[in-house]
Amino acid sequence: MIGPRLRELRELHGLSLRALAAASGVSVALLSQVENGRSEPSIATLRKLAPVFDADIAELFHEPAAPRVHLSRPGARTILTAPTGMVGYERLTPGRGDLEVLRAVLQPGEASAAEPRGHESTECVYVVAGAVVVEIGAEEHHVRTAESITFDSRLPHRFRNPFDDAAEILVSVTPPTP
Repeated sequence: MIGPRLRELRELHGLSLRALAAASGVSVALLSQVENGRSEPSIATLRKLAPVFDADIAELFHEPAAPRVHLSRPGARTILTAPTGMVGYERLTPGRGDLEVLRAVLQPGEASAAEPRGHESTECVYVVAGAVVVEIGAEEHHVRTAESITFDSRLPHRFRNPFDDAAEILVSVTPPTP
């Protein structure tokens, strides 16, 4: 969960909840819920918080005491929520800062972002079930069950499901800089 890390960063920067809310545009109530483990922040919320700490989103997930062996179980994973029409992710890896593996189910019409965007990483998307369109730069790639695509994440990209059936994907990012 991101709550303890958020509290740690806030206190490290000498910010009260009110000061963090004012600096980020995120409500005090939501910040309190996240810190206390009652709510998981959306990716949009994380994008508002990261600049306050002069960090990228990955830094918000960094766990200095991340275990050397990490068993990921359904129901105990961090969930990255997204606005309606955008996909949310299940985090399968701990926050050591070397590799991020996410699982997502894209319902028909959902996308990973409103517009393609890039970040400093290498990314691999594996389609577990269904099919997705992966937009990379000006190109569209149709990726189907059991296929994968790997690319330089600095290129603007996003995943979308224009099809009639849900699609399940695994996304691996190294280093993790969403």
